[in-house]
Amino acid sequence: METEQYMQLAVDQAKQALCRYSKCGAVVIKDGEPIGRGYNAPPRNSEDHRGSCRAELVSDKMVHDCAHCVHAEWRAISDALRNNPDKVEGSTLFFVRLDEEGNILKSEAPHCTVCSRLALDSGIAGFALWQEDGIRSYPTGEFNRWSKEHFN
Repeated sequence: METEQYMQLAVDQAKQALCRYSKCGAVVIKDGEPIGRGYNAPPRNSEDHRGSCRAELVSDKMVHDCAHCVHAEWRAISDALRNNPDKVEGSTLFFVRLDEEGNILKSEAPHCTVCSRLALDSGIAGFALWQEDGIRSYPTGEFNRWSKEHFN
């Protein structure tokens, strides 16, 4: 599989998203194979666990850590750890967000510290985003540092 195909797998996940605020998808890839998949949705995909989806502002920065849905990245990492725990170390997470029509939205600079910390702690080596200049992959340690800097 090629990088664009991995992103298409993330797009397929995003199309399943149940969040009312945004449609996100993620896949964890190791040795050319998907080992974890996820989309954003309320915990256990249950309406009983859905809160009010809203982005809150802290000074002039968006805070995504207060979302009521489980992030696509969390689900993909959890899926990989549950089903392929021996393959997570050294893997790459591919993330994508879609607009309301299902088109890919170009990612901005990394800014979700919860996702970056979980990826780092899980042993994921890289974090790939579709940005203005194409698909870019970042070492997870750098991704985490940039996510923290977003709030400074």
